Amino acid sequence: MIPGVTEHPVAPVPHRLFDDEREERWRARFTAPRMSRPAWARDAPDRCVYTSNASGTTEVYVWDRVTDQHRRITDRRSGTHIATLPPDGATVWWFADTDGDEFGHWVREPFAGRRATAAPEPALPAVEDGYPAGLEIGRSVVAAGTSTDDGTKIWLRRGDGPAEVVYQHAEDAGVGALSDDETLLAISHSEHGDSRHPAVRVVRVSDGGLVAEKSDGPGKGLTPLTFAPIRGDGRLLLLHERHGREELLLWDVLADTEREITLDLPGEVYADFHPDGRNLLVWHTAAARTRLYRYALDSAELAELPVAPGCVGSAEVRPDGTVEYTCSSAAEPSTVRALHPDGTDRVLVAPPGARAPGSVPVEDLWVEGPGGRVHALVARPTHVDGPAPAVFALHGGPHAADEDRFSAGRAAWVDAGFVVVEVNYRGSTGYGSVWRDAIEGRPGLTELEDVAAVYDRCVADGLVDRGRCVVEGWSWGGYLALLALGTQPDRWAAGIAGVPVADYLAAYADEMEQLRAFDRALFGGSPAERPEAYRDASPLTYVDRVRVPVLVLAGENDPRCPIRQVNNYLDALAARGDVRYEVSRFDAGHGSLVVDETLRHVATEIGFARRALA
Repeated sequence: MIPGVTEHPVAPVPHRLFDDEREERWRARFTAPRMSRPAWARDAPDRCVYTSNASGTTEVYVWDRVTDQHRRITDRRSGTHIATLPPDGATVWWFADTDGDEFGHWVREPFAGRRATAAPEPALPAVEDGYPAGLEIGRSVVAAGTSTDDGTKIWLRRGDGPAEVVYQHAEDAGVGALSDDETLLAISHSEHGDSRHPAVRVVRVSDGGLVAEKSDGPGKGLTPLTFAPIRGDGRLLLLHERHGREELLLWDVLADTEREITLDLPGEVYADFHPDGRNLLVWHTAAARTRLYRYALDSAELAELPVAPGCVGSAEVRPDGTVEYTCSSAAEPSTVRALHPDGTDRVLVAPPGARAPGSVPVEDLWVEGPGGRVHALVARPTHVDGPAPAVFALHGGPHAADEDRFSAGRAAWVDAGFVVVEVNYRGSTGYGSVWRDAIEGRPGLTELEDVAAVYDRCVADGLVDRGRCVVEGWSWGGYLALLALGTQPDRWAAGIAGVPVADYLAAYADEMEQLRAFDRALFGGSPAERPEAYRDASPLTYVDRVRVPVLVLAGENDPRCPIRQVNNYLDALAARGDVRYEVSRFDAGHGSLVVDETLRHVATEIGFARRALA
């Protein structure tokens, strides 16, 4: 025991959750090898890079399609999940941080492999360590962004020369896109002080000089996606939100003309160019499902692509027109597929080993809330009748959404007999800008009003047992779970918070600068400028109102929800002495890439919930 340091009760990890076939099934969903969609080198499309958990930890792999050889590139204790290929595919670039703290630099090594005794070399030796703020690798130019406590820098390396700073500002910014001829660089920035609604600046690669600037004004962001893949073409594809949702904008930077691309689709869209520059690959997201379309820029014709059933994730168009994509549903694990120009669709590649077992589908639930209709997804155990115990699993972000995708975690809770309710509260993406921005000025409490509306509907419908409802989440979801325990104490039988914001004032002081900028935009200022708003949003403010058992899971190296502010909350619980709580710490950052650690997290959560409800 360390003098002066409070010792907190450690949450036990159950050896087994089930005494039947469910034990093997829930574990297999996590241990089954899975992989991301292989991304290829632009000028060498047979050379690909992807991530996989096949080794037991998420690491970087390469795939040579000519020889069909797969090879693991990285082998690090806390895993690696960010990697890319330059256009020639000669090397692999991956981001090297320390034990999941997200702070580090880019390194590279030969695609064909390095000597066993050799180490990967720094890819940009002159660039300072920092949090990554975008990367674009051209044939002769590299643009990289770094974020530190001093703000953001954008670095350019031309040819074999050293990288130089071409942009620097105290507010959040990032590398947006590099033109095909590598003469133009688009930068996303928030010099106006609102990183949630960025503006776009285009500079010359040759000298960093200003070419053009575009801003849609307060509350309306512009996000650069990509330049047209044609030499000398100055068309930049962006997302805009001029009409209350994210839509597509084509801006010819050199001619200074623009074209709004209006699609007759509900929800929101995202897009990328086809290699020919005449068509767009469009992701359409509505009501927690994503499908793919092709949009012809000349004729304005929109056609849905006949991809496999499910929710589409990552996708890209090969030089021959084949669309490679990932797809899953709540009931079926993800696959990497290829839709060929002739219409045939098949699995492209699969990691070695057995596929993960499936689960139950989700149902849609729409509830009238104080800010409009709230969309929730519900997964029901097949063997439970009547009002059941429930876990309200709140997603992180908050700029994210729960979707009809496969989740091993959701499936484990269902196997344990819990109804799983996932709420796309105000602040979630995919439901328009007004819905997403409704939490500004009053985060946390606004989202929980929507959670309460869904909770009340589930109780009234007899779906869940009012006395056996657990609130759970990770990151922003963990923050909401702690806040719910203090502000809605009569609704919950227990709370589980993974890597949460627990003490907002201390979190702001210790978190990475990119998140401080996000918080300033979210609250309308810093804690010094809006102290009451931060206090009102902080779970620590309401810790004396918590009545039920609490489990907190925390990463020791977390730069997003740092450990000191978690300890502050745990110390406050300990000082009360009348509430049961437990903590599970792990030696990583904002979550873990190690399968065994994830298994421990899930077992700890479900074991805790069972004990709390019993």
